[in-house]
Amino acid sequence: MDKFEEEVKNDLHTYLRRVNEAEEKLPDAPDIEEKWEQIARSYMPDGIREYKDYPNVSLGWMMYIGMAIAKYWDEDWEVYGKLKDIYANLRAVRGFDEMDEYVREKILLLEGADFDKLEKIVGECAARTNNKLIHQHIEPGTPEAYRAFLACLHQMYAMGAAMQLYRMGYRMTRIN
Repeated sequence: MDKFEEEVKNDLHTYLRRVNEAEEKLPDAPDIEEKWEQIARSYMPDGIREYKDYPNVSLGWMMYIGMAIAKYWDEDWEVYGKLKDIYANLRAVRGFDEMDEYVREKILLLEGADFDKLEKIVGECAARTNNKLIHQHIEPGTPEAYRAFLACLHQMYAMGAAMQLYRMGYRMTRIN
């Protein structure tokens, strides 16, 4: 499964670089990565339920969550980092179905063309990731399918965080 997750990561990173939403070196953000397991545990019941009928939503919403976490990290990690269940807090505001709009509008403060542009980028990332998952030809409902889905979600989360950090001006290039 590590090889598959690496393929998903490389594909997303290549795409995000091509659309100027990431740089060559991905950020090292241990505070954000430390939240992954707790977020994944909280998200999985919704993510699995929604995947059957809305796979791109199920995957894409995790990218928005990664972006929200990066924004929280930048704003006030002393407060946000202590939240017991960040995903549940995000979902509670408008529900699962409108979480994408909530993150773009109220957390990332996007509007107009920027609001729409991000929707297209996340949609493309979700579609690419779902395509890779489908082409694994894994039997649904198996432990292997669960692990593959979790690997996809992990990379969507990580790339969402990386993209938002890049958007906020964080660069991983050496300053001379």
